Amino acid sequence: MKILQHTVSDKITFKGIGLHTGAEVKIDILPAPEDTGISFVKKEKDQKYIIKATVENIVSTLAATTIGKNGTTISTVEHLMAALYGLEIDNAIIVVNGPEIPALDGSAGVFVKKIKEVGLVQQQKPRHFIRILKTIQIEDGDRYIRIEPYDNFAINVEIQFAHSVIGKQQYICNNITSEEFERNISKARTFGFLSQVAEMRKNGLARGGSEKNAIVIGDSGILNSEGLRFKNEMARHKALDLIGDLALLGGPLLAKITARKNGHELHRKLMMKLINTDDAFKIISLESPFHIDNEWIWRDQAVAAVV
Repeated sequence: MKILQHTVSDKITFKGIGLHTGAEVKIDILPAPEDTGISFVKKEKDQKYIIKATVENIVSTLAATTIGKNGTTISTVEHLMAALYGLEIDNAIIVVNGPEIPALDGSAGVFVKKIKEVGLVQQQKPRHFIRILKTIQIEDGDRYIRIEPYDNFAINVEIQFAHSVIGKQQYICNNITSEEFERNISKARTFGFLSQVAEMRKNGLARGGSEKNAIVIGDSGILNSEGLRFKNEMARHKALDLIGDLALLGGPLLAKITARKNGHELHRKLMMKLINTDDAFKIISLESPFHIDNEWIWRDQAVAAVV
């Protein structure tokens, strides 16, 4: 576990098709100064719009997590956010040319691989850990998600679908390190049912989806020629989505999260309840395990200077 902040060592470029819009997208991940956090910059014509990667900036959770500000939005940020969180990257600026983050292969694995090839830079200031102090739970019928105090970052995700290919699956890890994330979570792909594709596309979703960037499940089985990467790949992908959404809290968590039939909206509700509950968490440095006195301020001027 890194105790000092990190950023990427150089610009990293990704190009691909958006999972839901089908649009060609290019993004650049840029190094950022200490205490910048993660910010997205959307380029439209000659304008640049800064959208901080925070839970308050979530504007939609329909089939993906979309962040936005003043009418400008960026969709499907969760896989990239999971990759940054999993690699323990605290500061980065993502310049986006398009409506959403490219799907690549439908996982976070391509992001992780290329970021590691370019490398990280250790910075001087300590990381801002979010230590959970109170147990908080959100329920929706038989679906729920709970966050509770814990000394590491642990996840227990359970999903259940009527389709025989999935059934009941679970992913459990009591200490998600960067190595665990890369090896056992990052490569898990998003998934969808062939029977639902027409309706989703009618509603403006999954227009870029294919067997190249998703697990496609037909009536009788998996349509992807390569099959599954893990026996419980769907549960692992739900863990990936959860990590990517939780990254919008703005720092590494010291917490245990237990979820059943979780999705983006359930994640958002949990995070909003957490940040609006008195004394539910505190921000600490592991070098000095006490509450950080200075308010954690996102620095727009730092973002503007880089881009």
